[in-house]
Amino acid sequence: MALPSDHLSCLKNGAVITGTANKWVLSAYYKLFVYISICYVLVINIPNIIWDPVLMQVTVVVGTIGIWRYSWWFVHMVRAEIYARIRYPKIRYEADKVWSEGWRPPHMHFMMTTFMERRDTTELVLNSILREIRETKLPATIWLGSGDQYDEDIMMQYLRQYGRDLPVELVFVRQNVAGKRMAIGLVLRAMSRRGLGTDDMVFFMDGDAILSPGLVQKCTSVFAMDPQLQAITTNEEVLCFGPKWVAIWLTMRFAQRRVAMQSHAMSNKVLTLTGRMSVFRTHHLTRYEFIRKLEADHLNHWLWGEFRFLSGDDKSTWYYMLTKGAKMLYLPDAMVYTVDEVEGFGLVRMTQNFSRWSGNMLRNGSRALALGPRKVGFFIWWCVLDQRIAMWTMLVSPIVAVTASLVVQPAYILSYFVWILCSRMALSLFLYRHTDQIYISFPFILYANQLLNAVVKVYCFFRLSKQRWSHRGNQSAGMGHSRDDKIRNGIASWVTAVWVGGLVMFVCLYCEIFHVPTYQNLMAFLTI
Repeated sequence: MALPSDHLSCLKNGAVITGTANKWVLSAYYKLFVYISICYVLVINIPNIIWDPVLMQVTVVVGTIGIWRYSWWFVHMVRAEIYARIRYPKIRYEADKVWSEGWRPPHMHFMMTTFMERRDTTELVLNSILREIRETKLPATIWLGSGDQYDEDIMMQYLRQYGRDLPVELVFVRQNVAGKRMAIGLVLRAMSRRGLGTDDMVFFMDGDAILSPGLVQKCTSVFAMDPQLQAITTNEEVLCFGPKWVAIWLTMRFAQRRVAMQSHAMSNKVLTLTGRMSVFRTHHLTRYEFIRKLEADHLNHWLWGEFRFLSGDDKSTWYYMLTKGAKMLYLPDAMVYTVDEVEGFGLVRMTQNFSRWSGNMLRNGSRALALGPRKVGFFIWWCVLDQRIAMWTMLVSPIVAVTASLVVQPAYILSYFVWILCSRMALSLFLYRHTDQIYISFPFILYANQLLNAVVKVYCFFRLSKQRWSHRGNQSAGMGHSRDDKIRNGIASWVTAVWVGGLVMFVCLYCEIFHVPTYQNLMAFLTI
């Protein structure tokens, strides 16, 4: 599947792809009008049974959880707006002033890892790097952690053709142990042997990360303005070639990411130093502790024993920075484009992504919480805790809605459906601010995203050693079939059933869908 020629030419010329120039066109208003009108008609015509005395407790529980979750969303929205409109413009002004006064980093290091990447994608990445080197006139080294000569040949040929006039050096570090983590570790060891300047900048990037114009200036100048800053992560947009619904889902995910990242950055921390693109000072990068954290990050689990992390190197760098109390920021105006090709319907790929993202979050969440709110900062610490809570609370409303419909009143599921239509559109209206188009399917995809994400998180919570990463040669871990593995899998399934069954029983009893049997009822049942 080749990249579309319009995207290819735009990216090669350094253009920013933003889709529709003005998303609030007449058609967008028309779609929203139709959607809201349908919601209005449903609210008016569907029998209002949410305040039925028998179902009162169900409605109170669903409403209370909804108010709590949407209040938390509102907090993030407000913090994100404060960061975008007040705090970050001041940061950008000071950083641009430092740059205009002549400050420049002595050297740039682009640390890339790639494995059998498409030629056109690799060339787009290199084109964006060379453009930044040409515009900033800064010397640079591209460090490639490669697993195959195929990627090395493409990069060498491209640089010989288009980079001969630039102060750029290409260094290959061929990995002798499989995995992205080991590739990064080997590159960092090579950097350490070569020696990095104290004011050099190191860009961690994937082999499909395409830099937008001016990214180097925007990122490096922020470090010059703030000596306490140790790491930053950037804005990201995905160029998805596959099913339309997957592209819309990814657009929605990145809109959520922008809101969350800006909210987190208000606390001088982020929840991940994204592997697609993050920039670091050299202060920590050549330390043995940092390198080993990336190479051999692991977890001791009561059921699965000691196991290494397969993916999630961005979570390991984040956790290391947390332990050092380092300042981290998110730059909303520094954009990186990534190419994502999805074959088939896309549901399998979506589930795999959820499994990888959720697994990485869960594997790192416990130890981040263990650092405590004083070390991490209360808001970020609470965000990590909230991720643990949210995967369970998201399951409560569909559980009580379905059971109430089956056991008490079948029409209740219609009321719940209308609640989903209205509440998810309310959230989507906020997310539209961070997208380039108005997608009327956002409310449906948003709910499916939340529900599937919660289910996958619960599954992964009891199977933290199970990891699969199709992007890096279809790597997998924790998928053994020995007798011990089968016993552990059986225990994990049993524990999952107990927790989920306990959740269902608790919420149904609390909502008074079921009632605790009395002694007389039990005796009558036993004597039948």
